[in-house]
Amino acid sequence: MREPADAAARRAIAPVICYPNETLPRLPEADVARAKTGWQKVGEVLVPPRDGATFRVKAGQAFRISSVEGPQVGDLNLWNAHDLSERFYSGKTRALHGTHVTTGDRLWSSFPGLRPMATILEDSLHWYGKDAFGGSVHDVIGTRCDPYTHNLLAGGQYHHCCHSNLTRALAAETGMPLAEAEPLVHDVLNVFMCTGFTRDTGQYFMKASPVRPGDHLDFVAEIDLLGALSACPGGDCSAEHSSDAAACFPLLVEVFDTQATPDWIMPPVNGYDRSHGV
Repeated sequence: MREPADAAARRAIAPVICYPNETLPRLPEADVARAKTGWQKVGEVLVPPRDGATFRVKAGQAFRISSVEGPQVGDLNLWNAHDLSERFYSGKTRALHGTHVTTGDRLWSSFPGLRPMATILEDSLHWYGKDAFGGSVHDVIGTRCDPYTHNLLAGGQYHHCCHSNLTRALAAETGMPLAEAEPLVHDVLNVFMCTGFTRDTGQYFMKASPVRPGDHLDFVAEIDLLGALSACPGGDCSAEHSSDAAACFPLLVEVFDTQATPDWIMPPVNGYDRSHGV
């Protein structure tokens, strides 16, 4: 089919940001400073390679995800510890902050709550920025590797992908059967993963993560959280995921009391009245 005569003019129209975020509430600097001060370690979880584990964080506590033995990416789920129907909303976080998150960005919860669940306090990979391929670190564009897509594209049954790892971890933590836990698993923050979209086909790509032992991503929990983290079977995602061939390493989750912990005030749920025009 031929292009219309005004095709070039249509393509040349300047884009408009869907959600200008100048008015987006940010964690006040005073709260950031208190959350970064006086850390006292109160717990840790070592997430095994190709597996998942859960952790709990109280509002006002900090948690750190670290690479400890080798380059490894992780898939993070977060829930309101008291109501698992309120969970991390990667799509809205992406719409508000962009395809990748870093220091100062907040992780937002699902409707109807739509409130900050956690704020990133420090990102040791902030220096990476955006590379020549359009890649960056800590994405909210990938969904998580899963056994259904693996079966669709490659056949077979693979059980240690991130979706299954998170499902098993949540079921073990809550006592739910797998069939009840699985629908609560949701799109993730891909911690340490380096990703983007190809310029020609627009396909989601991954490349070797720049993460090295000692790199970390720090958060302050803004509400009481139940978290689950999967140490992806793709390792550093330099070649493939859902694989037993990649070199994989554990990830460490540490939880800290902070100066802000004793008197932290959790953000309220979204102020929309939920009448939906009726």
